Amino acid sequence: MAEYHEPPKDIQDAQYNTKKRLIERRKLLQGQNLTSEKEDTEKEKHAKLIGQLKAAEARNRLRTIRLRYQANKAQEISHLIACQPVALKAVRLQALVPPHSEIKEKGDLLDKFSRHRVEALLNDMKGLLTNRVN
Repeated sequence: MAEYHEPPKDIQDAQYNTKKRLIERRKLLQGQNLTSEKEDTEKEKHAKLIGQLKAAEARNRLRTIRLRYQANKAQEISHLIACQPVALKAVRLQALVPPHSEIKEKGDLLDKFSRHRVEALLNDMKGLLTNRVN
């Protein structure tokens, strides 16, 4: 039967030094833990700011690419119109395919009276306003 023997002196010293280093390290980490919470919040704010900057740069790149595409498209259409052999064909092509797409916000096309009339017609479930009597 094997008996338990105390480890040699050099091994005991190594174990003691290791335990001592671990205790010192734990105390050091606990002291840094208080400051690391502040650093963590600052790092999170910084990461969020970096993310917002990257998103803004991506939006700007997309906008630039979109504008470049629209300019190239308009230039190509203008070139096609200019290369037409007959002026009538050029005018016809320009009318059908304008070089610049004009996007205008369409406001309310109805005046106040027309708006009330349309709403009355839509609300007339029995058809009293639209039925004609012969």
